[in-house]
Amino acid sequence: MQKMYMTHPIFPTPNIKRTAEFYVKNLEFNAVEYLNCAEPHICLYKDDIEIILTDSKGKSVITNREQYGYGYDAYIIVDNQEELQKEFDSKSLKIVKRLSVTDYNNKELVLEDVDGRWLGFGVKLDTKFKRRN
Repeated sequence: MQKMYMTHPIFPTPNIKRTAEFYVKNLEFNAVEYLNCAEPHICLYKDDIEIILTDSKGKSVITNREQYGYGYDAYIIVDNQEELQKEFDSKSLKIVKRLSVTDYNNKELVLEDVDGRWLGFGVKLDTKFKRRN
């Protein structure tokens, strides 16, 4: 089987520039615009993360929790969540779930972005979990 390396969530958004600005200003992503392409989009980069913003043609964002009753819209593996939570607090960002250990044994916190998406920032604590290489 071929190895899979990473994933890049795709976020349709009604105001692509406003969403990009949120990620750049608050989460320190770098934005690269491809707005004059057949499929206009903006790529957001930070460390090994890439988020792709697309134009929803004015349609509002329907989050996973709205559509299915629960779930985050992206999950980002991080360490030192304590510092991350302090950073989010210092920027008055909307933390919807403060740092805690979940019933599925992840240490995580959850942030709401400008479009209402929930972004989980966490790490698996269960030692039985091993990432395949």
